[in-house]
Amino acid sequence: MNIAIDITPLGSGHAGRGVGVYTKNLTEALQKYKSKHSYSFFTRGQPLPKDADIVHYPYFDPFFLTLPLQKRVPTVVTVHDLIPLVYPDKFPAGLRGMVKWQMQKAALRKADRIITVSECSKKDVQRLVGIDERKIDVVYSAGAERYQHITNANVLRTVKKKYRLPDNYFLYVGDVNWNKNIPGLIQAFAEFLKKSNTYHLILVGRAFLDGTLKETRVIRSVIQELQIADHIGCTGYVSDEDMAGLYSMASCSLEPSFYEGFGLPVLESMASGCPVLVADNSSLKEIAGPSIRIDAQSTDNISEAMNTLASLSIQDRKNLVNDGITWTKQFSWEKTAKETVSVYEKVLE
Repeated sequence: MNIAIDITPLGSGHAGRGVGVYTKNLTEALQKYKSKHSYSFFTRGQPLPKDADIVHYPYFDPFFLTLPLQKRVPTVVTVHDLIPLVYPDKFPAGLRGMVKWQMQKAALRKADRIITVSECSKKDVQRLVGIDERKIDVVYSAGAERYQHITNANVLRTVKKKYRLPDNYFLYVGDVNWNKNIPGLIQAFAEFLKKSNTYHLILVGRAFLDGTLKETRVIRSVIQELQIADHIGCTGYVSDEDMAGLYSMASCSLEPSFYEGFGLPVLESMASGCPVLVADNSSLKEIAGPSIRIDAQSTDNISEAMNTLASLSIQDRKNLVNDGITWTKQFSWEKTAKETVSVYEKVLE
């Protein structure tokens, strides 16, 4: 079987985001663990490989034309989330966007099978696109193998110095979109500081340094209004090689989103020996495992959870870390590759 895969995200601004990470890890895992098949790669605008038996589009955007309206070979599409359609008032599409959505929806309905990365996203595809659940396969993603609990003092010291990290910090890794709930996270952290002012909040991601983004400007204004700038750090982009070190040294990792299609930092954190505070909603409920659950709508609840985490005994924290590492072992890219190939095989049966 020759599978053609669209790798457009790897050459765009999405390379370091969810769909880019997924595309990179999936293509590498398929070649490593399912090498009996052959793989061809192309980007949007390029002709499909002539000998392709099946085409996989590993990403989907409701408001951009990422899928062809006509297809000559069977297709599989991965839909990570439909958050802009779940919350249309928070992600206004405009007239052009809605026209493109109708085109994308028509193209998605023509796909032979659809992969979603969570049961939550599967339900959204059923409800918002009108696709029979029997045509949709849930295939969970995983943290990359590089995410492990690092204890080497020299490695950790180098990472700490490189990013000027404080001794005690909470960590957020991701984007600044509305659903990420960053203003709420910062307000909760400000409340937590009233009880324990020895902690910092480290925000990882390019978007936190991009003042042209409306969301980033809002975040900065919240920080200034709460007068906690001295307790907030923004690293910008952090390399894959260093990220496990940041997780390993963090007091905890935070995933306070209102809604997610998956939530990869949850698994990356746990695999790196970092406890996680996770919003008890959407797909996050599916992968949260042995985490401390939080109500994303309540800054008081998030602040209380931060205090609970900071107050854990050494043994309770160790148990939480070990349980998290064990939990993540059920998610692997080898498993993701195997289940993805099973989807391809269904199409060609």
